[in-house]
Amino acid sequence: MDLFDQHLKKIEETQAPLAARMRPRTLDEFVGQDHIIGLGRLLRRAISLDQLSSVIFCGPPGTGKTTLARVIANTTRAHFIAINAVLSGV
Repeated sequence: MDLFDQHLKKIEETQAPLAARMRPRTLDEFVGQDHIIGLGRLLRRAISLDQLSSVIFCGPPGTGKTTLARVIANTTRAHFIAINAVLSGV
């Protein structure tokens, strides 16, 4: 990352919508979905140990799918590709 990339990232972070800036960035900040990522649950252990394979989240809007995916991307060293079915024409 060079100087220009850092400046662009800083601008994006400060001008992002409030919801994007308030989005949890770690598993400890994530609220809800305890049946999936609660302490001792399989998904949480896999994320903590960085032993997560491919995952597909599905469900109604507003349930935390994108937020959880971003938390996983920030937590693990895995290569992360975000695909939105609506935008990709699937």
